[in-house]
Amino acid sequence: MQNTSRPKARPVQRIAGTVFLTAALTMVTACGAGTTDAASGSGGGAGDPHIRVAVGIDAGYAPFFVADADGLWAKHGVDVDLVQFAKGGEGVDALTAGQVQMAGNSDATTIGLLVQNPDLRSLLVYEDSGRYLKVVLGPDVKSPAKIRKMAVVPGLSELAATRFLESKGIEPDSVEFVTADPAEIPALAKKGDVDAYVLWEPWPTKGTELGERILQTTGDYGFSYQHWLLSTSPWLKDNKDVAAKVAAALAEAAEKTESDPQAAAQAAKDAAKIPTDQTLKAVKEIDFAVRDFTAKDLEGYESTANFYLDTGKLKALPDVSRAVQRGWLADNTKGSR
Repeated sequence: MQNTSRPKARPVQRIAGTVFLTAALTMVTACGAGTTDAASGSGGGAGDPHIRVAVGIDAGYAPFFVADADGLWAKHGVDVDLVQFAKGGEGVDALTAGQVQMAGNSDATTIGLLVQNPDLRSLLVYEDSGRYLKVVLGPDVKSPAKIRKMAVVPGLSELAATRFLESKGIEPDSVEFVTADPAEIPALAKKGDVDAYVLWEPWPTKGTELGERILQTTGDYGFSYQHWLLSTSPWLKDNKDVAAKVAAALAEAAEKTESDPQAAAQAAKDAAKIPTDQTLKAVKEIDFAVRDFTAKDLEGYESTANFYLDTGKLKALPDVSRAVQRGWLADNTKGSR
C-alpha cells in the first residue's frame, strides 16, 4: 500500500493491483477496517464517525477527490479515508470483505457481482455518461467487420463491447474476447494482438497516441453507464446516518466538480496523480450529479442482469431489485434530488 500526500486532507491509501490486494487488505484489517469508529484525523472533526471508502484511479472518481480536498466530509460530519484500487471491481471485493464500508463503482460491473455478493446495496447514482467510454480500433483495422478479437475488462467494458458488436450486426460469439487490465489494452491493439476495445478514458486517448482510431462513443449506439455509491446491508442497517452524511458530501462535491472543473482536476491530480487534462476532459463527457434511481434506470439494470444470465457468465439472475435502494436518498438526506 502506497501513501500519497496532498493538501487539506489525509493521505489517500492506494492499492495498485491485484497482486498486492490480499496483503494490502490484511494490513487494512489490522487497522480496524470493517467497523465505523470515532476518529479525529484531518478528514473529519473530533468524534466524527470514521469510515473507509473504496475508489478507482480514473477521473470518473473526481467528486470523491474534491470532497477530500475541500473538506466536505468534515463539513457534513464524517471522517473519510479514500482507498484507491486499480479497478472498481477490486474495491467492491474489499467492500464485501468488510475492509471498507462504502465504495464507488459502475452499475454494470456491480450487477455482475450481485450473485456472489448478495449483501451489496446501491444507494444512489453520482454520475452518468454515454460519452466517456469509447470504441477504439487497432491501427490496421479498417472497419468493425474486420474485428476478430476484442480486449475487454470484465463487467462494464465487456458489456459495452457486446452491445457495440450487436449494434453493427456482428454476432458476439463470432468474436474472441481477450480479458486484460485497462492499462495493457492499448498496447495489445498496437501490436495487433487484439483488433478493438471499448474502454473509459484515458485509455482511448492513449490508444490514439499509438496510432489507433476512436470510432465512436458508446452513446452513439445507445449505451451508457452509471456509477453507484455502494455499501452492504449489514453495515447500512446500523449506519444509515453515516451513509447519509457521505451522500450529502458527495452531492456537494459533484456540484463543485461540474461548476469548477479546474479545481476538480487539481484535486484528482493531488490525490491520484491523474493528469489535469484527463479530468477536464472527463467533466465535459460525464454528467456528475447525485440523484435517486428512476424507473428507466431499473429497466436498464434488469437488461444488464439478463445479459449476465443469457451469456452464461452467471448461473442465476442477479437480484437487482434487492440491491438497488430506490428512494433511499430522499428518505435519508435533506434536499435530495
